[in-house]
Amino acid sequence: MNDLPDLYPGFATRRLKTTGAEIQARVGGSGPPLVLLHGYPQTHVCWHKIAGELARHATLVIPDLRGYGASSCPLSTLATDPDHEVYSKRAMARDIRDVMAALGHSRFMVAGHDRGARVAYRLALDHPEVVTKLMPLDILPTIDVWDGWRWQAAINSYHWSFLAQPAPLPETLIAANPASYVDHTLASWTMTKSLAAFAPRALQHYRAALLAPERIHAVCEDYRAGATYDRLADAASRDTGAKISIPTLHLWSSDYLAKGTAISLDVWRRWAPGVVGAEIRSGHFLMEENPADSLAALLPFITADAAG
Repeated sequence: MNDLPDLYPGFATRRLKTTGAEIQARVGGSGPPLVLLHGYPQTHVCWHKIAGELARHATLVIPDLRGYGASSCPLSTLATDPDHEVYSKRAMARDIRDVMAALGHSRFMVAGHDRGARVAYRLALDHPEVVTKLMPLDILPTIDVWDGWRWQAAINSYHWSFLAQPAPLPETLIAANPASYVDHTLASWTMTKSLAAFAPRALQHYRAALLAPERIHAVCEDYRAGATYDRLADAASRDTGAKISIPTLHLWSSDYLAKGTAISLDVWRRWAPGVVGAEIRSGHFLMEENPADSLAALLPFITADAAG
């Protein structure tokens, strides 16, 4: 991964040990700390179009989640754990808490897109003492996705069930042509159904992230956890009436999440009663398809009462 283009010039590179993983992160900017978490099938690079401006207002920590990018893969190729806790969002949330503590940040804001948003809200539920603001981008909570599963979701979001199949079926099929699989997935979730929104240098990162067998396995384990451990963790939180009380901003896309069967802001109000939100005209990849509007929505929220 070291020969890939650097999309964060001037940012430091840190590699930090957590419980069960080594997380690599880019760190830069000044101001209150803000973690930016990526989703699937991407890496920390997905924030590159707006990170420069965000860094003028916040100290950014932009990690690769465990199993993704340059961070470690806790499980060897095709190994698994019975309850899929190793790649659960709870385990990933602990990684982020540990990374921020190692960097000297006891409290911080967190924004996440796609899988990163699932890590972000689990972090807010499990460790509310460390999260000051939450920004989940273009997702519904995991339990709500599974509970709302209908024929259209099964077609449009087939990867949820495909990647969760027992090893080695999805790993074998993806490994046959991982670059083509990544390109298809990225393009199919955009508004234009093309790769036009992605910088060529960013695409190099995304394609490289699924070249190694252990990384293909890691993303499958991520989704296996989503179908098991994460779903049950969300159900337990919901059953106990857990709420997210910190300031929360939800952004959703006009051409991806908004085409689902649920109004996403209404769903989020059940978890975070004070949530506010806005629609971004884009497909799933808000920060790359429409960086200007994404930044315009995020910045006022991030900078409001920053000292608090």
